[in-house]
Amino acid sequence: MTYKTVTLKRGKEESLKRFHPWVFSGAIAAADDTIEEGDLVTVYASDGTLIGNGHSQIGSIAVRMLTFDDTAIDEAFYEQRLNDAYKMRQALGMQREDNNAYRLVHGEGDFLPGLVVDIYGPTAVMQAHSPCMHFARNIIAQALAKLPGVHNVYYKSETTLPYMAHLDPVNDYIVGSMETDEALENGLRFHVDWLKGQKTGFFVDQRENRRLLEHYSRGRKVLNMFCYTGGFSVYALRGDAQLVHSVDSSAKAVRLTDDNVTLNFGDNESRHKSYAEDAFKFLDNMEKDAYDLIILDPPAFAKHKSALRNALIGYRRLNAKALEKIAPGSILFTFSCSQAVNKEQFRLAVFSAAAQTRRRVRILHQLTQPADHPINIYHPEGEYLKGLVLYVE
Repeated sequence: MTYKTVTLKRGKEESLKRFHPWVFSGAIAAADDTIEEGDLVTVYASDGTLIGNGHSQIGSIAVRMLTFDDTAIDEAFYEQRLNDAYKMRQALGMQREDNNAYRLVHGEGDFLPGLVVDIYGPTAVMQAHSPCMHFARNIIAQALAKLPGVHNVYYKSETTLPYMAHLDPVNDYIVGSMETDEALENGLRFHVDWLKGQKTGFFVDQRENRRLLEHYSRGRKVLNMFCYTGGFSVYALRGDAQLVHSVDSSAKAVRLTDDNVTLNFGDNESRHKSYAEDAFKFLDNMEKDAYDLIILDPPAFAKHKSALRNALIGYRRLNAKALEKIAPGSILFTFSCSQAVNKEQFRLAVFSAAAQTRRRVRILHQLTQPADHPINIYHPEGEYLKGLVLYVE
């Protein structure tokens, strides 16, 4: 296999010596003229020392490192990395009698930048976020199919690859076919729509936070904003909530929430009601003190740094509306999944919302992503999910 070469400017190898996996375009002194997006490249320091192998792409991040030595990027490489990821999930107890939904590969967190793989029972759903991983999709799919319990591999990258690459990926099964759309999470059953749903079809990153919500739900009137597939709603019902209302602007998401409630509690679950409505409009119109447990889990308000200011305004506005209306003695679960928003910025936005409403608020828990979404210690940017559980007097 032929690798193109990239040579860094003097001093620009320091972050790579600390194993940070990104090479920014401004750090490059010279590169082969024939490099195309998705090519495998070998990166050298200014003095000619080999740093490692990675894949190239257009943009500010010009190379994502796969190795920090001369290890070849071939079938054996992908098999080893996937086996390492699987062994870690086994050590975490992700695959159990009451749980078969979890993240198997979390990009840089599993030393496979540009790749995400979620497991739903016998099906692995694979997403490429870089051209290199797209080009390697068949090798990766075959390696996934060798893992215990994986019978099907669905490739879903139509919306995740950089548009400038002009790759025109097609979502489809690379291995196997549709076997079942049901997955099991902590003893609860969920329909997962990996064919047309958001991301890989289900937000497995909220698994432990949903279980915490269940603990607080007994006897409470629960409002689940941005409910998507109804994960928090189903856990609240199992936690013996007095009532649970689910809200999402997507009618399709609301139908899927209703289906998941039915899947777990039957057709006659009178405690649950769903609304296909804009979240801000719903909060504006709802009665004060109607709910004493609210979940705010919106989609990413900022996918890039350029949108940060507006995102923080959005988080402050959303949390202020909920804090204005929530009953005394209530609990608020509030989240940000925007990687561009750090923990301190999100916490300041929520603090500002609380100060605006003049409510007495205490932090009960500070939440993050679960262990199957690991953060590479050399890549702190991998920490994207932030959450607070607040007690509101």
